[in-house]
Amino acid sequence: MHLSWLGQTCVKLQTKFQDEDVTVLIDAYKPSKGEFPRSFSPTIALFSKGEDNAATLSQSPFVLSTLGEVELKEAMITTWPTSEGTVMFKINAESLAVAHLGRLTKKPAVEDLEKLGHVDILIVPVGGTNDYLNAEDAAAIVTTLEPRIVIPIAYNCDTDPNAKPVNDFIKELGIKPDTTDKKIIIKKKDLPQEETRLIILEKT
Repeated sequence: MHLSWLGQTCVKLQTKFQDEDVTVLIDAYKPSKGEFPRSFSPTIALFSKGEDNAATLSQSPFVLSTLGEVELKEAMITTWPTSEGTVMFKINAESLAVAHLGRLTKKPAVEDLEKLGHVDILIVPVGGTNDYLNAEDAAAIVTTLEPRIVIPIAYNCDTDPNAKPVNDFIKELGIKPDTTDKKIIIKKKDLPQEETRLIILEKT
C-alpha cells in the first residue's frame, strides 16, 4: 500500500487489485493558497465534509461523501458520523485497516472512536486552529485507538499556513518519528508488533 499526503486532510492511497492499480483519494478539497493538483483521476474519491469545493475528478470515480459502506476492487470502505456533521473513514485493503479521521476538530467520545475497531494505520489531522484537531486531542485519540502506525496530516504547510507545526503533535505524542518522506510503502508483514511507529510525510 502506497500513501502520500497532498496538504490539508487530502491523502492518496494506492493499492492493487489483481494487476490493476486502485487509487483512493480522500478529501481532495481545493485550498485557497499554495500548490495543489488541479484535477485527479482516482478509482474512489472520499469526502469527509461533503463535495463542496472539491477538486476536479476525471474518469468518473466512485464517490462517497455520506454514511455508508462499499466494497470495490477488494477495498472495503466504511464511514462513521461525527458530532460535527463530518464523517470518518475506515479502509480495509491488502490486509491493512486504515482509519482517516477526516476534517475532525473535536475529540469524539471514546465509545464513538471504539466503533472504528482495530486500526493498523491511523491518519489524523493535528494542525489545530478552528479547522483540525489540536495536538493534545490528536495524541489522546492515538492512545485510545492504539494503532501500529500513526500518520499526522493537516499541519503547517503552504496550503495551510495558519495550521500549527507538526512538532507540536510530536512533542505531545512523545514518540520519536521515523525519517520523513513524500511517499511511504506499507506491507502487513512490516507492521510493528509491540510499539507504535510515527511516520511524518512531507506534503507532495
